[in-house]
Amino acid sequence: MARFKVGVQLHPQATELGALREAWEAADELGIDSIWTWDHFYPLYGDPDAEHYEAYSVLAAMAVTTKSAQFGALVTCNSYRNPELLADMARTIDILSGGRFVLGIGAGWFERDYTEFGYEFGTAGSRLRDLEASLPRIRDRLGKLNPLPVGSLPILVGGAGEKVTLRLVSEYADMWNTFGPPDNFAKKNDVLDGWCAKAGRRPREVERTVAIRANELGDVDAYLDAGADHIILMTGPPFNLDATRELLDLAND
Repeated sequence: MARFKVGVQLHPQATELGALREAWEAADELGIDSIWTWDHFYPLYGDPDAEHYEAYSVLAAMAVTTKSAQFGALVTCNSYRNPELLADMARTIDILSGGRFVLGIGAGWFERDYTEFGYEFGTAGSRLRDLEASLPRIRDRLGKLNPLPVGSLPILVGGAGEKVTLRLVSEYADMWNTFGPPDNFAKKNDVLDGWCAKAGRRPREVERTVAIRANELGDVDAYLDAGADHIILMTGPPFNLDATRELLDLAND
């Protein structure tokens, strides 16, 4: 089996903040490549009114209590923060971590976040247009901040839309994330290759990540064959990391 990167996404819902911190610290001690949370204001499954925690506050804490893994939000909702502010927040968190932050970003989709926090939900098209307008502003601001990030601060764009999202990945992103199953990932991966060619980029300049559930561990080979470089295991509370250890063992075979 080819070597691949291993990540875990820890869902910040229906748990205590101390337990979430214990989980990301334990994941970092395993020696995995990346640790992620998500950027929402309410749970995405289970009890809709369970405990929940804001992403960038969590990420700032993660920056100073982990040692080696890259980390970020899978993914930040572009609508929730001004692009220049988001760039500054990302730069600051990157410095706190010693250069390990990844700015994951997407167009946004969870309507409850928008309505309860007073953001305009708009349409899928308007949110994509907003993302397209924000990405060059973020990149420009990152180059103007003083001090600059201490790491490479890669931008990851999440999503699978073939006409807009994957084009934006080819133009602005260092990394890309979407979901399975493997045949879906393979199809989207091929579309992204085509957009990279049009943008004058070598396709492998964009790291390909895929988010999977524990019941998909048997499909790891299929995801690698489909073009994945980096497999991220989505994990909810109580944050049992056994499946993450299994995935890490597969990567190290």
